[in-house]
Amino acid sequence: MKNNSNLRVILAVAVSFVFIAVYSHYFVKPVQQESQTQVSSEATSQNKAPQVELKNAQKQKIENSNSIISKIESKDFDIDIDSFGRIAQVYLKNKKYTNNATDLGFFDHIKILLGMMKKPEPKERLALFKETGPHPLELRFQDEALNQLAFNTTYTASRDKVILDKQAEVLVLTQKLGEVSVKKTITFYNDLRYDLKIEINKPNLSYFLSNGMHPITDQENYAFNGVILQKADEKIEKIEDGDAKQTQEFESAKFVASVDRYYTTLFFTRQGNISVVIDPGSDKKPTSYIYASGNLDLYGYIGPKDYKILDSIDSNLTHVIEYGIITFFAKPIFLLLEFLHSHIGNWGWAIIVLTVIVKLILYPLSYKGMVSMQKIKEITPKMKELQEKYKSDPQKLQMHMMQLYKKHGANPLGGCLPLLIQIPIFYAIYRVLYNSVELKSADFIFWIHDLSAMDPFFVLPILMGISMYIQQRLTPSGFSDPMQEKIFRMLPVFFTIFLVFFPSGLVLYWTINNILTILQQLSINSMLERKKQKEIAEHKKISEKMKD
Repeated sequence: MKNNSNLRVILAVAVSFVFIAVYSHYFVKPVQQESQTQVSSEATSQNKAPQVELKNAQKQKIENSNSIISKIESKDFDIDIDSFGRIAQVYLKNKKYTNNATDLGFFDHIKILLGMMKKPEPKERLALFKETGPHPLELRFQDEALNQLAFNTTYTASRDKVILDKQAEVLVLTQKLGEVSVKKTITFYNDLRYDLKIEINKPNLSYFLSNGMHPITDQENYAFNGVILQKADEKIEKIEDGDAKQTQEFESAKFVASVDRYYTTLFFTRQGNISVVIDPGSDKKPTSYIYASGNLDLYGYIGPKDYKILDSIDSNLTHVIEYGIITFFAKPIFLLLEFLHSHIGNWGWAIIVLTVIVKLILYPLSYKGMVSMQKIKEITPKMKELQEKYKSDPQKLQMHMMQLYKKHGANPLGGCLPLLIQIPIFYAIYRVLYNSVELKSADFIFWIHDLSAMDPFFVLPILMGISMYIQQRLTPSGFSDPMQEKIFRMLPVFFTIFLVFFPSGLVLYWTINNILTILQQLSINSMLERKKQKEIAEHKKISEKMKD
């Protein structure tokens, strides 16, 4: 066993840490569960899959998509209802969602400071949907002839404008299809939820009702875009864009949601369950439908994946907030962060307090690791002697090294455990900061106006790199391989470069963590030095007594 085995492990962990962060940020798509209940092609064609020809109907819908028959207006959002009885568009008006200044890069900020570029004004409204693809409340019949008739027949609305304030407002949409009549009664609320009641005069008539394609506000390849649903047994199923290979059927679901990074359009039920069919389409992007016959009572929501809002509507809906494969760990971290924010009022300071809490929890492990590293440093000369003495006999070298560790109470791997634990915490916080709409456009200090975006002036990454360098200089080391030491000393540079474009909230967390580690290391170094001086003084007294 070599004397720098501990530091080799630390080096490997640190490099792995950088790799995980960079790889997950730029390359990885969230890993999906693969337990979806699949239906055979024969059963699908005979039962629930939407087997209507969609190409001509889709073209017809696009051509008439601008025929708006009713508008719902609110202080924070607008909704357009088109002649096909669909929610054609949802516009968010809150500046939290319309502020596009947070997307500026470093050189954009420099140009603004130099007067070469004007600071972009917030958008008046943020549109959630694209024109093509199924829209919320779009209804398709299993009978192909009736379905084509429905696409050629417009709806009528009970009101052409609805002003939504504190009270809920009702809109009724009707469609006459020969002997078949369709009535959609929608009750809108000011938190973007709605109640839906569909009445069809033929109780055995089967149809498919879409909750709409997922919003298109963010198409990052490392954010989840697709369909999430919760089955009756509480299990969560996820089908990502590009992964929907064949029609899938879920007999009993509590909700079905189409989501992007920050927003969702969903259906849910308060009692009983809904039957969901996932259609892959030609591009393998999942399109979700509710399958029903006759009358249907349902609930819906279209808007940001804000935890408090979703939880107030139905606690099950918080599952649409997706943090990837580490959701089980990231969600509690978000809840703690949200709790801190509710008392502090600023997300940046909430992140700082969260870092302190994490550091306190890990303090016992960190303390043992730092003490062990210091002891390793103290016995490094003796370790080198053993390596030289038994360089031709690895077994004896290992035996004597273990005896040396035991004698001095040193653990060669003691410094690695705190760093190992930091990796999932760091990754979980990264996923929280990147996927939580609550942190979008969240101000911290005068130059950071969005903790979910990069620091436009690289101040935090540079501070992080400096603090990491100081931390390294204070940490005991015992490299015998000059190349390993050079690589280890370059880690602050690597981290600074790699984290430049990461969310500033994440860099803030790591910077504060480094500062706290520096203070802890200084405290431990001081304590160990006092202990050492005390031992020297006691040894000196004993020696003097023996001389007397």
